[in-house]
This record gives sequence, structure tokens and C-alpha cells, in this order.
Amino acid sequence: MVAEVTEGQHQVAYGDEQIVFTLRRQPARVVPRIAIHVEADGRVEVDAPPSTPLAAVLAAVRKRSRWISQHVSAARARLAHVLPREYVSGESIQYLGKRYRLKVIVQADARPEAKLRGVFLVVRAPNHDATVIRACIDAWYRSRAREVFEARLKVVAEPLRWVRQLPPFRLQFMTRQWGSCSPSGRLTLNPWLVAAPREAIDYVLLHEMCHLKHHNHSRSFYATLTRHLPDWERVKTRLDDQVEVILRR
Repeated sequence: MVAEVTEGQHQVAYGDEQIVFTLRRQPARVVPRIAIHVEADGRVEVDAPPSTPLAAVLAAVRKRSRWISQHVSAARARLAHVLPREYVSGESIQYLGKRYRLKVIVQADARPEAKLRGVFLVVRAPNHDATVIRACIDAWYRSRAREVFEARLKVVAEPLRWVRQLPPFRLQFMTRQWGSCSPSGRLTLNPWLVAAPREAIDYVLLHEMCHLKHHNHSRSFYATLTRHLPDWERVKTRLDDQVEVILRR
């Protein structure tokens, strides 16, 4: 039984479960074939050429139902034990793949700010309001991300012959993806990615810049990605395994 859930969302039955997926049709991008993705948080997304009949998309999802179900279950298992942050001293904070400890210092006249001091991320705030402390940490991540991304973009882009000038990028906190590349060539990068190891950051930057050459996830896209980062699958797997820690909020 197949039923439409909402605009862009559909579902197919697999045994006793329903596989819900988002169908993305992107006329501005060349999508040569149906491509199914299970994101690190368990979401299922399907890219398809604009002219592909819905029936063909549903058939493709049914054909890979077992694979989808296994990957969705694995993602949910990783996230099941994750508790939201309380933004108190002692909590773990990640930056460039290393663990630091949060140290909250409350001073009535303090201007909210966060700074890295040795093994601590020190946050000064006028009170112990979790919203204020989170805002300080997010502002710190955004500042560090811009500096790190600018530096790593130059390094990653250097051997890419199709990149004649560095693509512009903007920062946007996202809970579902690390980055994206618009049809016009502008990158959107998640500041929280700066919590990951440099190799993971480089992988995401390379992935998005490969889209400047291949506006799809075709075999040619993955061939280009593999040519410039042969072990990208290992790096991606490691990054996906850390998503619940990095994106924990």
C-alpha cells in the first residue's frame, strides 16, 4: 500500500514498517537517475530527474527497502542514547575532533562570550540561563568555523582544476546536513562541522566543490570524489558515527 504523506513526502510499506522518504525534484540540477540516500539522522531522501514518474520512484524505493530499513535502524540506534545538553560546567565540547570541557563562569556584569582556554571552553555569562550559554557557544562555533573553512577551502580547492576561484560560502546552523551547493555555485556550510576532525571537514568541502563540476550524485560525481579522496567512504562513515555527539543540542 502506498500513500502520500505531505507535499514532497511519500511512504512505502516494508513488512510491518513504513518507509517514509522525501522526494526531491531539482530542475536546476542534472539528476541522471534515481538516487536514494539515508542521512546520518535516519532521514530518507530520494533524488530523481524531474520527468521521472512517481510510480518509478516508488518502485525504486521498494526495491531497496531492506537496505533502507537497515540503515535507518542503525541511525536510530546511534541516536537513541543521546540526551540534550544542559549547558553546565563539565559537559563535553568538541572542536576539530578533540574533546574539551565546558566551564561556565557566572558574573553579574559579564558580557556573554566564549573562549578556548587550554582544555576548557570557558563561557562567561551574567546568569546561568541555558539559552544565553548556548548562544555564546554557537557564536563561538560560527566564528571558528568561518576561519577554519576559509583556510581549508584554499587547501582543498588547490588541486581541483575546475575550481578557478574559491566559491562563496555562507554559514547556517543545520540539524540535518553538513553542507550544500546551490546551482549557482554558492556553498552553505554548517558551523557545527568545525567540531569534527579536519579530514571530515575537508571531505565535506571536497564533496560540495565536486558539485561545481557535477550538479548531481551520478557515477561521474563519485568517480571525481574518489579520485581526489580515495578513502572518502571511511571518512564519511566516521563523521556519520559522530553526528549524535556533534549535533547534540
